[in-house]
Amino acid sequence: MLIGFDIGGTKIEVCVLDDEGHELKKKRQPTQRNYRGFIEQIASLVAECEEEFGRIDKIGMGLPGAISPATGLVKNANSTFLNGNDLKHDLEVKLDRQVQIANDANCFALSEAVDGAGKEGQLVFGVIIGTGCGGGFVFDKQVIVGPNALCGEWGHNPLPSYQPDIDGPERDCYCGRKNCIETFISGTGFGVTGEQVYSQPVPTVEIMQQYREGNAKAKQAYSLLVDQMARCLASIVNILDPDVIVLGGGLSNVDELYQDLPQAMEKYVFSDSVRLNVRKAKYGDSSGIRGAAWLCS
Repeated sequence: MLIGFDIGGTKIEVCVLDDEGHELKKKRQPTQRNYRGFIEQIASLVAECEEEFGRIDKIGMGLPGAISPATGLVKNANSTFLNGNDLKHDLEVKLDRQVQIANDANCFALSEAVDGAGKEGQLVFGVIIGTGCGGGFVFDKQVIVGPNALCGEWGHNPLPSYQPDIDGPERDCYCGRKNCIETFISGTGFGVTGEQVYSQPVPTVEIMQQYREGNAKAKQAYSLLVDQMARCLASIVNILDPDVIVLGGGLSNVDELYQDLPQAMEKYVFSDSVRLNVRKAKYGDSSGIRGAAWLCS
């Protein structure tokens, strides 16, 4: 059996899977937001799982950050109390077994590549389009990390072919750069686009409802989102040409994307014929935690 943890800024979720991917247990609780308390919390949840299923040696964890290859310490985590700590070592000492840790977007991609929407593909690009925009690559059911632990982090590349008259004014990103992909392609970014089109804040759900009713402003906002996504994903296809692109996060629930996006990508892909496979995540919000468990398979 496998234990997977999904670590968020406000909650921790744990699940137990059997070796065939069947979910045996899932539990969620608020995150202890100090480092030592966090370690104890993880140990307590592992003990609870083992009370039900016996000792489980395979433990994986998805983080909203990464382990630095240079130092072995957590970096870039939005749960900032984790940054600068040797989390893998400290958990392994506490739990007396190996712990595998990966970025949460990598866990999402792994889940969908192993037994989700991308299970038939050799190279799978998993994209999370939620508050921000992250991604991960999986090749032959193995996460590709890279020497800087940055593989798949496309959200902080600049938006391809940015034009102010099409895309609107420049957007500042929290990373210190301008016009990062995630400032356009994310729930937050689409909200900014909607505000530009409507001249006032409009929720994504309302924009899409109006789009389906034929509202001209909603069509403008949605069409721009599709074109921006097409430019960005086509650049991925032109570099690595994944077999499957799997979308997760809040915007992945816009069902129109799965027809409109591949069509919009075609003109940006450098090929005389284009085969594109863009799919919605099979496991939705559960993909991250399932992928964390699969890290140990």
